[in-house]
Amino acid sequence: MVSSLLRTTTTKRLSPSLLRSRGYHDESFGYRKPPTFAFPDYTEAQLQNRHTNAALLRYVDSVRTHAHRAARIDPLDLIHRESEVAALNPGRYGLPVSDPGAKLNVNGIIWTNPEVEEQRSSEEEWMSMEEINRRLREVYVGRIGYEYMHSPSKTERLWFSHLLESNSVPASAFQAPELRKRIHGLLARSEVFDNFLQLKFPNLKRYGLEGGESMLPALDSLFSSAARAGLSNIIVAMPHRGRLNLLTDPELLKYDSTALFYKIKGGSEWPEELIGEAGVEGDVLSHLISSAHLNYHSNSIKVSLLPNPSHLEAVNAVALGKTRAKQYSLLRTSPETCQLGDKVMCVQLHGDASFTGQGVVMESLGLSGLPHYTSGGTVHLVVDNNIGYTTPIAQARSSQYCSDVGKMIGAPVLHVNGDYPEDVARALHTAFLYRQFFRKDIIVDLLVYRRWGHNELDVPNFTSPLMYEKIAERKSVPRIFEERLITDEVMTEQEIDSVRKTYRAHLDSALAALPEHKPSLSSPTSPVSSTNLEMKSSWSSITWPTSSSALPDPDTGVDLDTLRELGKASVKVPEGFVVHDKVGRFVKARLGALEGKGVDWATAEALAFASLMSEGTDVRISGQDVGRGTFSQRHAMLVDQRTEGVVVPLNEFLPSSGGAKVGKLELANSSLSEMAVLGFEYGISWERPDLLPIWEAQFGDFFNGAQIIIDTFVASAETKWLKQSGITLLLPHGLDGAGPEHSSCRLERWLQLTNDRFSPSSSSSNANAESTINMHVVFPTTPAQFFHLLRRQMKRNYRKPLIVAGPKALLRLPAAASSLEEFEPGTKFQPVLPDPSLVGKEKEAKRVLLVSGKIYYDLVKERKEKGLEGKVGIVRVEELSPFPFRELGDVLNKYDLGSGKEVWWVQEEPRNQGAWPHVQERLGNVEVLVESGVQVKYWGRKESALPAPGIGRLYKEQQERVVKGAFERL
Repeated sequence: MVSSLLRTTTTKRLSPSLLRSRGYHDESFGYRKPPTFAFPDYTEAQLQNRHTNAALLRYVDSVRTHAHRAARIDPLDLIHRESEVAALNPGRYGLPVSDPGAKLNVNGIIWTNPEVEEQRSSEEEWMSMEEINRRLREVYVGRIGYEYMHSPSKTERLWFSHLLESNSVPASAFQAPELRKRIHGLLARSEVFDNFLQLKFPNLKRYGLEGGESMLPALDSLFSSAARAGLSNIIVAMPHRGRLNLLTDPELLKYDSTALFYKIKGGSEWPEELIGEAGVEGDVLSHLISSAHLNYHSNSIKVSLLPNPSHLEAVNAVALGKTRAKQYSLLRTSPETCQLGDKVMCVQLHGDASFTGQGVVMESLGLSGLPHYTSGGTVHLVVDNNIGYTTPIAQARSSQYCSDVGKMIGAPVLHVNGDYPEDVARALHTAFLYRQFFRKDIIVDLLVYRRWGHNELDVPNFTSPLMYEKIAERKSVPRIFEERLITDEVMTEQEIDSVRKTYRAHLDSALAALPEHKPSLSSPTSPVSSTNLEMKSSWSSITWPTSSSALPDPDTGVDLDTLRELGKASVKVPEGFVVHDKVGRFVKARLGALEGKGVDWATAEALAFASLMSEGTDVRISGQDVGRGTFSQRHAMLVDQRTEGVVVPLNEFLPSSGGAKVGKLELANSSLSEMAVLGFEYGISWERPDLLPIWEAQFGDFFNGAQIIIDTFVASAETKWLKQSGITLLLPHGLDGAGPEHSSCRLERWLQLTNDRFSPSSSSSNANAESTINMHVVFPTTPAQFFHLLRRQMKRNYRKPLIVAGPKALLRLPAAASSLEEFEPGTKFQPVLPDPSLVGKEKEAKRVLLVSGKIYYDLVKERKEKGLEGKVGIVRVEELSPFPFRELGDVLNKYDLGSGKEVWWVQEEPRNQGAWPHVQERLGNVEVLVESGVQVKYWGRKESALPAPGIGRLYKEQQERVVKGAFERL
């Protein structure tokens, strides 16, 4: 039935020009055109009947549209509903309600045949009004409410109405005794588990599933449908509610119950070997993870639950990115008939209040159909308690349903009553069929209740006494289900009791084993192996940062002839391809740079990408306008001015290095989102250590739209969850008169988020003391430094986030250009750059200016104008975290600081911002400064509530004071 629906529906490709008026971005690598489906259209006879029986057609469409308002979907019956939905009254449409036996031709109006092609019959099909009403009410006014008529797609509306009205997914299929017994096991074990924890750990905030136990059969049905369809992986994102129930169920994620109890008692989820020197501190109970291989009728599927922060819904975009990354090889090697979602599916669980209230939900839904962000369709399961913490729905949302936010992308919604687990399982199977057929998102709104408050120690009666009076009076969902099983003679009381006692005995045994439990590196949940702290699975080529085999400072130089060849390939224009005149000049400038005229930032970046790709590394850069670049500096994607055809030269003309497979560059021009897009790229970085993932902010200031992702994932995932990431953030930074929101990537915030040591001796005794520092924050001043940083990200055998305060004014500044020799073998990134004009003459300097970033060039220019080249040294601190104690000390040692010389820290950012709050104490612990007794003086703007002034005159006055004042009294 369902299989025949999928098999016989025809697929028709539509012209790209019909899909989008401008589609040239879509044609670059990483975009796979989704199939477009055309449902068989009505026959002439059906169209004529729809005209003849227009009143019946209006009535049927009205039922399809409005019946969810009358469906019995609320277990507590507390949702405000009309006493009668007038749109469901056939009498309002002029139909013969007074004669229930009157027959009408329903051909082309109501679907009765599961076979799609046979449904096109021109033969008349007669049903009485009584039969019509009964069929429509059985389908649409039951315990599942359907919303799909809002879809702008005629094919999707037809698909749904045909699937439902032809009974292609019959309710009887979910009443099979064995299935009902399996459902019972899930419900009963969940209740036993919650009762056990309440008894043994009464003060625990466990965020149990009481009232929402149907979540487990919902997921079980979804996993089963996916396994039978041939999927191999499911990525699950979920909040805390019911997480422990899902984790520990022996038929689902199979997390060791003893390990859970160990964590509850204050123990670690990670082995002791990783705590301390390895820098691991773990996370709370409700964020635990597991991956399990599940088998459904000999079909195996791996289900992976991602770690999540307490910030609800933040993990959604991370899950989407990880899901897409698992399919990356598909984009490179498979035929077009193989689609995203064939093997991997994202499943997201939500709470009703957060699904409505958190903006990242909208941002993530907005990514779902974009060319470089779709992962093949997500199934969303909203565990709908009809309350958020203590806030009732009337104050939690402005829409009727919490799922209404999904209508922004035309997602269908299935509302289902959680008191009826068989219907829940059927709803999830239906949702999977839609996702599998259209590869689009769909939402299941699982209406349940929360027996306790937000947590088990809360008293919900304070604010919702009537709701909780009703909850207290009713039996639990598992007990109600058990009564039905006994009535239907599916199970006996003894069998039911046996299920509960068996699982209780299992939990007792797991708790008794607690004294002998010790987390081990060999545990399936540990991403690190016991062999020299090497990583597992797809990370097997990567080591843990504190491992003795870690390589923190690899050689990143490249042969010059190779660089010239790669650079030419980066701007090669196909024959007959017409580029914009300014892009033509850009191409000529790059070719000139390769011949010794000085390498600018965009060229250095292209050389880094190209050299990595020629060695087999893939690169993905994501963000707003990344193909061209915010400042028209990149032009990694060329557009034909006549046809809007696109070419990415590095994907077309790049030679390989030593026979290696050439990598691909994915230019993912994003929606106007920061939080979801950065989360997506971060999820990619979790899955693929062999890819350089980059997120570029349009301006560095705009990163704060993604602050939750930064705080809870980028900065802390390694310490909490043992998750390495090579995510690279490019954040254009620098005061240039553009005002408060186009000047600063807030270096001070990034540096505050690091766990950088305050002195060289305060770190662990590990030989690689920097290895426990959570991320690198850099402010490079030359294109060569930027080149080496990008290559270092991939040449290391471990991964750390890299935060680059990137250039704006320096992008085309001739003084900032690098020579090609700075890229050759033997060169690498330098955390500190000495003053090139004082090499060998450092002792002659009277003052040393320590700087970071673009102000270096302003100071060099001012020094020259004042004729102070030999009297002032300007030293650049290029890497702010980890703070370069040794490298800075080596440079300052040459200045003979014991002879009364001054050392100033100079920055253009306000005193309470920029690098100064981070470096102030650390500079005091640089050995040469300690021994010489020199106190570093701050010079720069005063404290400010703004990163930069918005008044142009004020900006110029402040900037001039900072630059000129650095040379006062000399």
